[in-house]
Amino acid sequence: MGAEPIRVLIADDHPVVRDGLRGMFARGGDIEVVGEAADGREAVDRALALEPDVVLMDLRMPGTDGVAAIRELAARGSAARVLVLTTYDTDSDVLPAVEAGAAGYLLKDASPEELRRAIRAAHEGGTVLAPSVASVLMARVRRPEPAAAGPLSERELEVLALIAKGRSNREAARALFISEATVKTHLVHVYAKLEVNDRAAAVAAAYERGLLTPKGR
Repeated sequence: MGAEPIRVLIADDHPVVRDGLRGMFARGGDIEVVGEAADGREAVDRALALEPDVVLMDLRMPGTDGVAAIRELAARGSAARVLVLTTYDTDSDVLPAVEAGAAGYLLKDASPEELRRAIRAAHEGGTVLAPSVASVLMARVRRPEPAAAGPLSERELEVLALIAKGRSNREAARALFISEATVKTHLVHVYAKLEVNDRAAAVAAAYERGLLTPKGR
């Protein structure tokens, strides 16, 4: 008798994707689909109930998304290895998934054989990354972290004050006689120093820390 098949749970909100994957694995081989889920909440519940070896997890799903599901499975002690299978390979998608504990990250343009190899590798404890995803992670490792400490510069405060008044990047650039790209660079530095991720949070943090007053600078 051969080895037991690798038991896989498919989590994706698109029925056509689930059907396609189930059909692909049904054509012989060492992989068996034991269940499906249409969102992250269902993926967690079914993974805990069915105890698959590998979960194929989409990231962007209604309700509980893939990253939240990966975190919850880890927190609840699931032994399943989670292999992300998605369309997206940006920093904002890749990094949270990897940090949450994904065992691999593939894109949906992977070939059937690539996917099978990735499932086998994940099941055996390995990590599999699509080339573009590996590039994203390498770039992140090589990129120097912006200094979160230190006060905002005079120019950064000027940019932030205009943003607080509702000015767009283009309008702020015109007011300060600098390029729009320079405004964006200043905002990146502001976000890092204030430890925020967007304009609204930066303005709120600046008011909270007394860097801006309601009347602006």
